[in-house]
Amino acid sequence: MNEHWSLRLQGVGNASAVELGSAMATIERDGLPWLTIDCGGEGLTAFRHAYSHPPRAVFVTHVHFDHIGGLERLFVDSYFDPAWRGQVVLYVPAPLVPLLQQRVASYPNVLAEGGANFWDAFRLVPVGEAFWHDGLRLDVFPVRHHWPDSAFGLRLRGSLVWTGDTRPIPEMLARHADAGELIAHDCALQGNPSHSGIDDLEREYPAALLARCVLYHYASEGDGAALEARGHRIARPGQCLALAPTTAVRAQPV
Repeated sequence: MNEHWSLRLQGVGNASAVELGSAMATIERDGLPWLTIDCGGEGLTAFRHAYSHPPRAVFVTHVHFDHIGGLERLFVDSYFDPAWRGQVVLYVPAPLVPLLQQRVASYPNVLAEGGANFWDAFRLVPVGEAFWHDGLRLDVFPVRHHWPDSAFGLRLRGSLVWTGDTRPIPEMLARHADAGELIAHDCALQGNPSHSGIDDLEREYPAALLARCVLYHYASEGDGAALEARGHRIARPGQCLALAPTTAVRAQPV
């Protein structure tokens, strides 16, 4: 198949870097949005600006609010659109479902008038180590962020690995980034117990793997410039990155 794959970045900053937007991106196929990763508040605004409609399929990496803060607005967009009520797909790693319920969906009376549940607007698909989207198989893997099984990365084989928020994960990337994928990796100028710093990545990863990384979730434009000055590639809000054609398993016709 002669398909064109790309990654459009809605935001690339950490929770405090409002000018960079909340970290969120959309995999495009032939120039059209195919699967969105996370749904932060600023990211959702950037998505609507780029595509003139809200996301139709979202993968959730974890449930910190800079990554899910747009879901309330997405509920409104979807619930009040008869064509999309109950049709917007949320792919959520199974361990995150109760956390997402607690942090967003449990709010009493999602509509003041009553009569609606948060999940009425969506088609929730809990996922394990892999899931199917639009005929292609994507892989899911745990990452190191705050607490075990509280954050997950995503792989579209041959095209993209998105780490989500994480400390270095060399063992996971050895398994899930072994087909030449572009690796979008959490990285700040200084690391902490929940996020990677550039010293961490330079210590943990071989040069060949770092060369495939594009760094996001940094704290400011100045920090981004400092990462570039050290010879690394950074992501920028609104940027569209070309991806290699995917080698993901395709569903066979039934």
